[in-house]
Amino acid sequence: QVQLEESGGGLVQAGGSLRLSCAASGSSFSIIASAWYRQAPGKKRELVAQITSGDITNYADPVRGRFTMSRDNAKNTLYLQMNSLKPEDTAVYYCTASGLKYPGRYTWDAWGQGTQVTVSS
Repeated sequence: QVQLEESGGGLVQAGGSLRLSCAASGSSFSIIASAWYRQAPGKKRELVAQITSGDITNYADPVRGRFTMSRDNAKNTLYLQMNSLKPEDTAVYYCTASGLKYPGRYTWDAWGQGTQVTVSS
């Protein structure tokens, strides 16, 4: 099975930057689609950014222009560069991905355990 592990969260002052990483591990797999979500206390989990199966990157309105999602296929790692952070960006950030396992081209999907991002004012 494919596992995802996030890293890079922490405490930062408003206006600062953080880069989250999400490393996928397993054997003989590909990533087709991926996304970052976040969940703030008392709120529903929301989509932050995604890379679709057509390699289109989309962003939620609150983060567009400040966050950049990327993927390193050679390292099977997703990234979320977060700039100009605001206190309202405080949340647990989760990565998720889906793809195929080989041989057999079976589909898989997975979520990471989450990483806390706290932005102080």
